[in-house]
Amino acid sequence: MTIKNGLTYADAGVDIDAGNALVERIKPAAKRTQRPGTMSGLGGFGALFDLKGAGYSDPVLVAATDGVGTKLRIAIDTGNVDTIGIDLVAMCVNDLVCQGAEPLFFLDYFATGKLDVDQAARIIEGIAEGCAQSGCALIGGETAEMPGMYHAGDFDLAGFAVGAMERGQDLPAGVEEGDVLLGLTSNGVHSNGYSFVRKVVEMSGLGWDAKAPFGSATLGEELLAPTRLYVKQALTAVRAGGVHALAHITGGGLTENLPRVLPEGLGAEIDLGAWDLPPVFRWLAETAGMVEKELLKTFNSGIGMIVVVAADRADDLRLLLEAEGETVHKLGQVTKGQGVAYKGRLL
Repeated sequence: MTIKNGLTYADAGVDIDAGNALVERIKPAAKRTQRPGTMSGLGGFGALFDLKGAGYSDPVLVAATDGVGTKLRIAIDTGNVDTIGIDLVAMCVNDLVCQGAEPLFFLDYFATGKLDVDQAARIIEGIAEGCAQSGCALIGGETAEMPGMYHAGDFDLAGFAVGAMERGQDLPAGVEEGDVLLGLTSNGVHSNGYSFVRKVVEMSGLGWDAKAPFGSATLGEELLAPTRLYVKQALTAVRAGGVHALAHITGGGLTENLPRVLPEGLGAEIDLGAWDLPPVFRWLAETAGMVEKELLKTFNSGIGMIVVVAADRADDLRLLLEAEGETVHKLGQVTKGQGVAYKGRLL
């Protein structure tokens, strides 16, 4: 078979012009994230970053990569894609800061079957917002239009961040028995456990546009509340002295994430009466018949980051974090043993 006028890439479903239009549209958003060390704009084959220009003399690099998971499904189904990029950045940079690193730059990967320039721009503008909030430059990325790989309207999103610290300043460091656990509040479910969340919503019979049983907005809007960014607050505390570890509470909840920063032979005791369980988690647990133990190892349960601090610095660091806008709960302390022991009740 011979095609009279010749087959083009656009005929195969890939629109190069749309890709170019997207790059031009997002350039102002990326420019807004520039910080010391940024060397190049979007559009090159690679992105440059100057560590010396960022103020480092003997840096160690730290990298983290992640996605948003099936929270994307809610964003796609509701058409509300404006904050999903914040989730993407947060899932990477909140991990970086747990190593004691300052996030420096971020790159994203956006893949879809048919590029919708407006939709993609809204997503990437959300990524830029997350970068701006965490002091991280959006210096590049990749937009992949892949016909036949995704159903109509679907897309996938991933990214990675690179940070740095001066040599010898990595965390965790110096964690010991008696250290105090300070919990920073979450903004809801954040970006973990959404396969479970979507199953619970299906069980409830509610649509995304129904009023949420646990909030004032629609169910979709409430469940799309973006992951909180803890970077600037956490770094302020680290630089003040007395922070021994940071634990980002993601998949695995408090039960699985806190032990990741505790040395061999040490565990933790947490008082479940130290904070109130946010309504979204109570609704999820009650609707699914979920027991407390399962809740604590699935979701953040209202605590998005734990700061492990020296006992004699706990009060000062709590005040400092509150001055940075955090709601801080004294959760408990580091103990001998292993794992996390709970006292009191959350449900």
